[in-house]
Amino acid sequence: MLRIATFNIENLDEASDDRNPSLADRVPTLQHALKRIDADILCLQEVHGQELPEHTLDNPKRSLSALDAVIAGTRYESYKRAHTVTSDNVAYDKRNLVVLSRFPIVSQKQYRNDKIEDLKYRKVTAKPIEGEAKDIGWERPIQHVTVDTGNNQPLHLINLHLKSRLSSNIKGQKDGFEWKSAAGWAEGYFLSSLKRVGQALETRVLLDEIFANEPEARVVVCGDFNSEPGEVPVEAICGRVENTNNPELRHTVLVPCSKGIPESVRYSHLHHGEGNLLDHMMLSQSLLSYFRKAAIFNENLHDESLPFTFDNKYPESDHAPFVAEFTDLDA
Repeated sequence: MLRIATFNIENLDEASDDRNPSLADRVPTLQHALKRIDADILCLQEVHGQELPEHTLDNPKRSLSALDAVIAGTRYESYKRAHTVTSDNVAYDKRNLVVLSRFPIVSQKQYRNDKIEDLKYRKVTAKPIEGEAKDIGWERPIQHVTVDTGNNQPLHLINLHLKSRLSSNIKGQKDGFEWKSAAGWAEGYFLSSLKRVGQALETRVLLDEIFANEPEARVVVCGDFNSEPGEVPVEAICGRVENTNNPELRHTVLVPCSKGIPESVRYSHLHHGEGNLLDHMMLSQSLLSYFRKAAIFNENLHDESLPFTFDNKYPESDHAPFVAEFTDLDA
């Protein structure tokens, strides 16, 4: 059997304060979670980078030592690793994407405003008013890793963390956490939505390129989409025939593994008491015959939206791991 999992491990870092748990507090809890996940390939989101002693602004040096501490002594310690990098070829300070694989990693690429560029927008509620449109871009890259599972056909893994639902900043419209106008908040929310959909579109462009070169490509797209089924980012990545009205594109359609999970437990995040499915795993048609079952380990989720619910009380993540199980791909 082959197990693939995605897990937003939530702000994994060495730093702590009175509102956030220490890494020492988090390690045993996260190790229990990783043991239960028991994945052959694990895609992670929100893995922060740690500055090395020789780090400077002109010559940044970072490691993933917090991740090293979490996986120490586990099966993942010996896995091959790929992670996102900055233009200086070092780990990002915040929110790295990481793939840990029992199998050899053949290649890694990442995309950020590469397949969609030169987007411009003029904010209408900014103070002072913007005189001209400015570039819009997203900060979080798309990670594309190919893995050799030993069957002479690469497995394409696309690891995502789409823009959050929090409103983007609008100059002159915020005082701390307080918005000065509802219109300012709405415009910030619109910009965040635009970035999230833009990332999804860039992912779909990448997928179409993969299928154009390899019609029967074995593809897994997974991660924290910050979007639920039926919302535009999810629909854009799925590419359903119901939307394109073109049956010749059926081989490029992705199938959500969540459809195999009972609706009562089909959620990976809790907000105001409601379960939301924000984390996804989608498969190409060519992988569907190998797919056996999926599960979301959401029994231990806490609701961070409730009053006085601070992270220092919860060493676990506020996202649940999503695990899919397959028969061996070379069977």
